[in-house]
Amino acid sequence: MRPIRSRTLFLLILCGTGTAHADPSPALDRIGLSLGGYYADTDVRLRASSDLQDLGRASLTLPSGHETLGRARLEFLVGDHQELEFDYFSFRRSRDRTLQQSFDLGDSHFDLGAQVHGRFDLDLGSAAYRWWFGDGPGVFGLGVGAAYYRVKVGLSADVSANDDVIHVAERYDADAVAPLLTLGWRYAPSERWRFYADGSGIRKNGGSLAGHAWNAAAGVEWFPLANAGIGVEYAVTRIHLEREASRYDADLDLHLHGPAAYLRLRF
Repeated sequence: MRPIRSRTLFLLILCGTGTAHADPSPALDRIGLSLGGYYADTDVRLRASSDLQDLGRASLTLPSGHETLGRARLEFLVGDHQELEFDYFSFRRSRDRTLQQSFDLGDSHFDLGAQVHGRFDLDLGSAAYRWWFGDGPGVFGLGVGAAYYRVKVGLSADVSANDDVIHVAERYDADAVAPLLTLGWRYAPSERWRFYADGSGIRKNGGSLAGHAWNAAAGVEWFPLANAGIGVEYAVTRIHLEREASRYDADLDLHLHGPAAYLRLRF
């Protein structure tokens, strides 16, 4: 009986060892939350046209400059190698522009002018499922998911020809979902330091709101406390959206690049 009991105990120990989960890579967190700001240098171009008004195509280039955008990221591991990641940021901008043109036709002189006001709001959020390869201090991740973006575009103009003034105003509010591909790299030389790089891209063809976007970032995190630290990164974002309809067409180019800083919580 003793050999049988010893053998049974040995098998139970083996089974327990086989079903136990190994710790994830030190470069990954079970739960991670980043809250901060993106101090971006912006370059925005908004173009729109309306065939009903037959006023041609209006173009607005919003002045370049720095602007702080709030940003939030949440990640949590499912097991030791699979991760769910959520990211969100928003952007708001408006611009007024004066257009003036004069010409002579025969004995008559014409003055054409327009006061054009353009505004757009952009909300961009994403959810991705990522698989991390590796168990040591350095890991590489590949993920797929979906991105949700909502665009509000407004374009209005007071067009004057000599003493006649025509007011034109168009507004558009739409949202869409597009497939998302993500890449990531993490390296933790110690418990207090972590280096990383991330990239993602989306593309949507067809529909009333189409376009593509990509984002890349590289940064470092420092944890003076076990569960809290700070992170800094440099990010580049490019977004191009097109809206086509029977009444109003518009396209938007948004370029953002600059540093970001945030509070990092990990559990």
